Amino acid sequence: MAILPILQYPDERLHKVAKKVESITAATRRLIEDMAATMYAAPGVGLAATQVDVHQRIVVIDVSETHDDLLVLINPELIASSGESKCEEGCLSVPGIYDKVQRAERVTVRALNVKGELFTLDAEGLLAVCIQHEMDHLMGKVFVEHLSHLKQVRIRNKLKKRLRETM
Repeated sequence: MAILPILQYPDERLHKVAKKVESITAATRRLIEDMAATMYAAPGVGLAATQVDVHQRIVVIDVSETHDDLLVLINPELIASSGESKCEEGCLSVPGIYDKVQRAERVTVRALNVKGELFTLDAEGLLAVCIQHEMDHLMGKVFVEHLSHLKQVRIRNKLKKRLRETM
């Protein structure tokens, strides 16, 4: 398993819309393994393929405290949502930035697993937030885009400055 480089906001590649996975191949399974290794090493609780510059509809999530309950969503579709929740979020593509985002409290998602089997999952709490956050990535949206324009500008400038200082 390889640790993949994670794109950093405001990289324009984070705004590409991911394409549907047409077939689950050995390369797909290897990508999923590498994404999981990358997520765990970061450390994070979710990672979309878009964040590692692969524009396919693949998400890995593990919200367990023991980091041993990997959820793989291939071609996920949000089929129901209810309630409202405002929760603090962060993102591996926006390191060090956290803010509250309004999301659905409960969601139902339909996806394929790594074996290509269709399943439906009801989620609430952190898992529901994580699913919505990662699915946003597949649509080319980063969590900071849920914030006010002023906050977005401040975050973009802060990250650009941080990048310049590391060069």
